[in-house]
Parts: sequence; C-alpha cells; structure tokens
Amino acid sequence: MKIYRICIIIGCLISLGGKTFAQDVEDIAVQELRTDSATKNRFITRATLYGAGLTNVFDTYLSPQEYTGVDFRISRESIRMTNWMNGRISLQSFFQADLGYTHNKVDNNAFSGLANWNYGLHYHFPITSNFKLLAGGLADINGGFVYNLRNGNNPAQARAYINLDASGMAIWNLRIKSCPLTLRYQINLPLIGVMFMPNYGQSYYEIFTLGHWNGVINFTSLHNQPSLRQMLTVDFPVGKAKMRLAYVWDAQQAKVNEIKTHTYSHVFMVGFVKEIYLLRNKKKRTR
Repeated sequence: MKIYRICIIIGCLISLGGKTFAQDVEDIAVQELRTDSATKNRFITRATLYGAGLTNVFDTYLSPQEYTGVDFRISRESIRMTNWMNGRISLQSFFQADLGYTHNKVDNNAFSGLANWNYGLHYHFPITSNFKLLAGGLADINGGFVYNLRNGNNPAQARAYINLDASGMAIWNLRIKSCPLTLRYQINLPLIGVMFMPNYGQSYYEIFTLGHWNGVINFTSLHNQPSLRQMLTVDFPVGKAKMRLAYVWDAQQAKVNEIKTHTYSHVFMVGFVKEIYLLRNKKKRTR
C-alpha cells in the first residue's frame, strides 16, 4: 500500500514537472520570437555607390536641340525594418545626385545637375523563403539645373518638383556555388506632384524681380510628367566586406507651360554595403 502511494506521488511530481518544463520551453520560444521581431528594426542596411554613364538632356526653354554626354552620379541608401504591420513594413531613404556634361550636334556645351531624395515605406510579401515582393509609396523631392554655355539671355533653367510615387521591388536571395548573392529590382513611378516651370518665353527676372508668379507652379501627373526610375542591383561578399553593383535607368520628362524637358540617363554604379546594428540608449535623461 505504501509503495502504491509512493508511485502516485512520484507520478504527480513527474506530470507537474513535465508541464512546468513544457511551459518554460514555450515561454522561451515566445520570448525569442518577440526578441527577434523587436531587434529586426534595429538593423540598418546602408549602401554608398559611385558611378558614371550616358545622359541625354533636352529643354526647349534653352534650346530646341538635344544634348548628349556623360553623367557622374553618387547615391546613398538606407533601409531598415519597422515594427508596423507585424514587422512587415520597411523604411527606405534614398539620396542621389548627378552632374552631366553634354554637347549638341554643333558642339555647343551644357552642364546639368539634379539632386533627388526618396523617402517612404514598403510592405513585404514573402513568396518563398528566398524571394519576396515589396509594394509601397515614396515622397520624391527633386532640385537641379541645366546651364547652357552658349545662351546669352536665358543661359540657365531651374529644375524643382515634388512627387508622390508608387514603388515596387523584387528581392531574390540565391547562391552560386558557395557565393551568396542578393538581386534586387526597384521601380518608382511618379503619380501626382507639383513642378516649378516658367511660362514659355518668360525670364527669371520677371519671376523673381517683378513678381510675375502666375502659372509657374503647376500640378503634374502621368499626363504631363510621364517619368520613371528603375534600378537593378546585385550584392555579393568580397572578403569580409559586401559590394554592390548597380544599373540605374533614370527617365525624367515633362511637358508643362508648352516647354518640353527630358533627361534620360543610363548609369553603372559600384560601392559597398554596410549592415549596422543600433544600440539602445538605456540612459534616461532627466532635467
């Protein structure tokens, strides 16, 4: 009888211990999952690229001819995950600046430059374990110039416009033999925005000195600014570093106030990618 009671007591202890152990394992797994989700947004991927390519510049405010030449470009990108929508939203900041030196058929020269900053969000749609699609929107801010060395009265034209873009990406992680690669394709399409553009034949003296601002700020959309930016990149390790090769096709064009403009650029770029982990500041400031 005593042996029977002892067996019952031992069985209860084993059962209780098993449940406790299982509960502890479950709690640890949940905690690890929460920790992984919470730390994802602390990783930032940054890339700095330098490149050169070909450009085609056209602006009927300055000249009825196209100018072709070389384009030098630099870009800096930052991407990190957020905690929004169960950790499926990423935040992208992308800045690029280019300088072009061009000439026309009669060998007249011109300089052009444009700085562009994109800032926005993408939602991740995992397709397989190594392939996913992203969709989102960006704020697209642009400012630059075209300077014609031949013109006397109106030698320069300013470029200033802001858009809201639809953006999409495809990211594919693969491996060739023992080398891991990351392929990415991104496309940005401006949907709506505003653009500064002088009226046809209007000088900048009239605008900024005489104050004739009527009609120089214009609404833009696909009907008068059918533009597109595309980028294809490949990341691969070189020793302990990670390099990125990129091809950028940048097509900016508009027809506003009877003035036609376009800048078509094909640029090849190269640079390095860094992954940075942000440390949490546990010190609370007190005043």
